[in-house]
Amino acid sequence: MTEPQVWTLIGVFAAVMLGGMTLMTTLLTRTISAKSDAADSRIESLRVEMNARFDTMDVKFSTLDREVATLAERFWRS
Repeated sequence: MTEPQVWTLIGVFAAVMLGGMTLMTTLLTRTISAKSDAADSRIESLRVEMNARFDTMDVKFSTLDREVATLAERFWRS
């Protein structure tokens, strides 16, 4: 353990291991970030679609409400 070559090999091995872990961590972080961005965009498109459907149903319900009010008015007047 007193040979300089042994300490050099230990240093090179430690540097390679640390570099590999850094590379893997960076790649994993980028992958998770990309998937998160994709999920966010899909959720946003779903939100837009659902809001459009709710707006359509609001229009239908308001039309139905007016029709029921008209029928009720006719029924109670006679």
